[in-house]
Amino acid sequence: MYNLFGTQSLGKRRPDSSGCLFLLFVMLLIQVVPVQAQEKKSTSAEQVWLAYFNQTRLSDRWGLWGDFHLRTKDNLFSGLNTGIARVGLTYYANDDLKLTAGYAFVNHFPADNHADVSRPEHRPWQQVQWHTKYKKLRLMQWIRLEERFRRKILDASTLAPGTNFNFRVRYNLFTMFPLSKKRFQPGTLSWVINNELHINFGKEIVYNYFDQDRFFTGVQYHVNSHDSFQFGYQYVFQQLASGSSYKKSHVIRCYYFHNPDLRKKNKK
Repeated sequence: MYNLFGTQSLGKRRPDSSGCLFLLFVMLLIQVVPVQAQEKKSTSAEQVWLAYFNQTRLSDRWGLWGDFHLRTKDNLFSGLNTGIARVGLTYYANDDLKLTAGYAFVNHFPADNHADVSRPEHRPWQQVQWHTKYKKLRLMQWIRLEERFRRKILDASTLAPGTNFNFRVRYNLFTMFPLSKKRFQPGTLSWVINNELHINFGKEIVYNYFDQDRFFTGVQYHVNSHDSFQFGYQYVFQQLASGSSYKKSHVIRCYYFHNPDLRKKNKK
């Protein structure tokens, strides 16, 4: 069975084509470079992102999803930016393909246009996630659709009735390469490259159909067969609602993944 990033699998391995897949990954990144290269007004921040991910396999077909995040605002440890609690129910089509639907609550801590009040967001979400295993590569992809209901802002210290609404689609491409001969085994390290593209759409989206791109590289330590720790650097390039302003975030990212399998151990 695969955990979140496919460090285990049943069945035969596919032919080793990591070079071709890596080239495709680079081509994906090239698509967002022209956007980043535009000479527009931009701000920058240095942040820390902490998260815990849990995917619990309950049976051959069903499982639970949970992930919880805390992100700082700037100067690494100066203030809080975002808190997220996301849960979901997963259907396993097979060990390599999962369908998940759920709900997330997002707390946007006080920021520029709501300096004295936090802004809540309710975010239903649906996702298809699939894994591919090669001899020297693990590949994970997902496409996620989100419905974002963000509370309206009256002024710097007051929330207004009602919500702003838009859809957002996310495409996540995750690659992992072993750094030792004991590939992806407990006690070993892997090199991770990850890119996630976010696209907005809906009636209220006028200027920023491109929302943001997140590029991450770092290492993943395989604690055991179902736990791993990930640490590295993430660059976030975000287009703001005005369409002419951008934010660049340099992020230290620390994620812990826990993926227990509660099926009977003696089941074949």
